[in-house]
Amino acid sequence: MKRALRMLGRAALVLGVVLAAFVLALVLTALRTPLPAPLSEERQSTSVEIVDRGGALVREVRTSDLALSRPVKLEELAPSVVPALLAAEDARFFRHPGLDPFAMARAFFQAVVHRRIVSGASTLTQQLARTVWERPKTVRGKLQEMALALRIDATLPKRRILAEYLSRVEFGPGLRGIDAASRYYFDKPASALDLAEAATLVSIPRGPTLYDPRRSPVPVTRRRDRVLERMRSAGLAEDAAIERAHAETVSLHRRFASGGVEHLSLGLARGTIPTGLGAVGPLRRVETTLDAALEREVETLAKRAMADLEGVDATALAAIVVENRTGEVLAYVGSPDYFDEKAGGANDGVRALRQPGSTLKPFVYGAAMERLGLTPGTLLPDVELTLETPEGPYRPRNYDGRFHGPVRLRHALANSLNVPAVDTAEHVGPGTVLEFLHRAGIRSLDASPTHYGAALALGDGEVRLAELAEAYVALARGGEHVPLSVVRRAWTADGRLVSRSDATPERVFDPRTVALLTDVLSDDHARASSFGRDGELAFPFPVAAKTGTSKGYRDNWAVGFTREVTVAVWVGNFDGSPMTGSTGVTGAGPLFHDVLVAAMRGREPAPLVPRAGLVEVEVCSLSGALPGKGCTHRTHELFRAGTEPRARCEMHVTLRVDPKNGLLAGPGCPDAVERTFEVYEPRFSAWAASAGRPAAPTASSPRCPVSNVAGPLARVAAVRYPEPGQSFLLDGATRGHQEIVFAARPSPSGGPVRFVLDGRPLARVAAPYELPWVLVPGRHRLEVESDGTRGVPVLFEVADGR
Repeated sequence: MKRALRMLGRAALVLGVVLAAFVLALVLTALRTPLPAPLSEERQSTSVEIVDRGGALVREVRTSDLALSRPVKLEELAPSVVPALLAAEDARFFRHPGLDPFAMARAFFQAVVHRRIVSGASTLTQQLARTVWERPKTVRGKLQEMALALRIDATLPKRRILAEYLSRVEFGPGLRGIDAASRYYFDKPASALDLAEAATLVSIPRGPTLYDPRRSPVPVTRRRDRVLERMRSAGLAEDAAIERAHAETVSLHRRFASGGVEHLSLGLARGTIPTGLGAVGPLRRVETTLDAALEREVETLAKRAMADLEGVDATALAAIVVENRTGEVLAYVGSPDYFDEKAGGANDGVRALRQPGSTLKPFVYGAAMERLGLTPGTLLPDVELTLETPEGPYRPRNYDGRFHGPVRLRHALANSLNVPAVDTAEHVGPGTVLEFLHRAGIRSLDASPTHYGAALALGDGEVRLAELAEAYVALARGGEHVPLSVVRRAWTADGRLVSRSDATPERVFDPRTVALLTDVLSDDHARASSFGRDGELAFPFPVAAKTGTSKGYRDNWAVGFTREVTVAVWVGNFDGSPMTGSTGVTGAGPLFHDVLVAAMRGREPAPLVPRAGLVEVEVCSLSGALPGKGCTHRTHELFRAGTEPRARCEMHVTLRVDPKNGLLAGPGCPDAVERTFEVYEPRFSAWAASAGRPAAPTASSPRCPVSNVAGPLARVAAVRYPEPGQSFLLDGATRGHQEIVFAARPSPSGGPVRFVLDGRPLARVAAPYELPWVLVPGRHRLEVESDGTRGVPVLFEVADGR
């Protein structure tokens, strides 16, 4: 007996020595173990809340390791959270040094008796250690984990350890921290959890997949009930509260919006889309400018439109809605489905570079109005045009394959004719067009003017849909540019509030220029010959709109505005493959129409075209000049005051003709009749002949000869541009380079003409009778000389803009 006792004593002594050595080794290891960086820095990677302008959550963007993560402080939690956690995982948390020897002993003896692991012995501190440090799955790794738990407990206060646990431990697949889980499962912050919900969530870390409330509601409910009973036994909750919690079912909610704002949300969270807040560091919550209700409606409309576009081989689209007063983005759809890998849905069509087609034409004509003094009534040539480029001759064509001869600027822009736009861009200069586009916010066109050439008028370059919207917002604001904003304010990861600073508006166009452009873009009658009436560009309220189609049918665009909002839509394929015969009006037009109607719902449309500084004048529909006797087709045109036409139409002449043969009739024909004919300048002669336009007779009728056959058609050469009384503003930034192009109408002989400026002869030129001239400040007198005759002088002025 004594011998047995001695042996038992020796065994106990050996065990004691081993345990002491074990504890000493743990302590020494703990002393040498540094605190993991995540705990020493007191900083945690956090997911970013993206909310709309009213604070409604539209998306929560995960951290770099794809987890929803939210750090918490104990004072931010519901009162039942910590008691439930202690009951579930570590009842002696406040009484042990990071390791619980009683739990370890219990787990050991249970394993011996049952020959399997019945319960774990890990403390909350050990679980936190595993979360911030990935240990090897070996005995040595387990010992290192225990040493780290001792180090954490010795270094950090108990409340800090609890806060770190509740912020960092996995509370479900891809959910880090109890607040992220609370919002994901119950649509509420952890501060609003009731007892049943708190017990449910603290049950999950034991097995985040096993106890996932969405996939395994029964197992998680059983574990919740065990946690509640432990709380009852420990006196951590009253019996009545526990009974109510037992009676609750696990009811899950989730308010995250579905749809297409992934591009904007990810761009903001990752810093690829500017916030306008400056360098503020990691963000926790971003209040965007989005209108969540409108965003959802635009997403729905986009998916519906995508289904209709399958027949034209289009697989992608994008849309953006902007409030004109502030420049704030109200809706942003980068693609119909971010997760559609086949269609490249992860590409952001709002920010992708694509060829804009004809959507830049308003800015070409706006530049020409500002620099060359063009008006909506200015006559432009839609005839065969050849421009020499470094790549060879360039011959623009219209989409209908036809030339239309002399057209007024209003008709050319409203019907998106290509040739007059290219001709105008060539005269005003690609550099000038680029200057205005840059002012309007289109920054992607960053190559030299010679790189684009006059083809810039047809979208020879690549822009972003957001930039195009920004430029049209400038038009909607009367020519005043403001950058687009997608963020109002944000909260940084360390809790600071940062608000957006509004940019100072910059002038792009004179308001009267924009008023004229807007009037043209909203003229449903003027565009009817190309786009028809009551189509996708017709609305129950005033809208200025423009469509575009890039070459090869690779891009469809529709963009326009009311006084309140601007909408821009792109349709195409992210891989650049062409669509089948789809144009801006047929491809992007239907979605543009529906989105603009949705964006204007509940708004009172303001008048679109301000008339201040404008005058309305009746003009000849063909020539744009004041109507004469033969102008049977007339229309009313808007002009900036002082630029309205003063000359009468010379394209219509009324002649006496012999009704028997249609030739010029002299006094000897008592039955002669008066007929009106169109007379074209030489630059339009070839077009008129090919178009079969009836020519005025040039021969005399034998029955009643005319003594002077040329008399009825005789005209002296005259200045065609500039117009009488026109004024130009000399921009100081382009002094010495700013030009206008003098233009003349020749005499009937079609010979060369000479320009005479202020009494000094300039160059002698042949067709097309044009001469570039660098602007010089002052009042000037321009005349044209031909066949020994000098025409009526035109007075104009160049004002110094310095």
